[in-house]
Amino acid sequence: MKYILASASPRRKELLKRTGLEFDIIPSTCKEKTTKDKPCDIVMELARIKALDVFGHLDPACDCTVIGADTIVVYNEEILGKPSGASEACDMLSMLSDRTHQVYTGVSLISRTHGREQTRTFYEKTDVTFYPVSKEDLHTYVDSGDALDKAGAYGIQGNFAIHVKQINGDYNNVVGLPIGRLYQELLRLK
Repeated sequence: MKYILASASPRRKELLKRTGLEFDIIPSTCKEKTTKDKPCDIVMELARIKALDVFGHLDPACDCTVIGADTIVVYNEEILGKPSGASEACDMLSMLSDRTHQVYTGVSLISRTHGREQTRTFYEKTDVTFYPVSKEDLHTYVDSGDALDKAGAYGIQGNFAIHVKQINGDYNNVVGLPIGRLYQELLRLK
């Protein structure tokens, strides 16, 4: 089976490598627009849109599985996307300081084997609690540039990890791809 990751995310690439699967990367180029309201539905819809975008450009005779994913950070029912700049990143992280928020990742698998197509779409949710974070630590982290390309303005696998008090759920989900669940779902496609 040929596997294709429909994402340019270096974190997702790194996580998918841990499964031992060989895969190609073809990032989705579609506009990310959702019609859903609930975080779990939003990430599943966006993951499916990305997977369908890449799947639709492939040779119809190709046996393959396309993996689309989308991750969002949610606090108090507000979706925190990638910050537009340093000021917004500081605001987001200040809001999350000493509180618990949720990270949702939706994954959509679109597979074709001998002309038969299957789609499996699911999500994982992880609760993340931060310690209180000082303004100095916030500014140091934001000034590093790491906060600007990540939903919720932080990467749990990087320097901000020192502020994580507790995780309830899949750590890899917070990084961007719940590989344990993903691998089990891939096994079910066979």
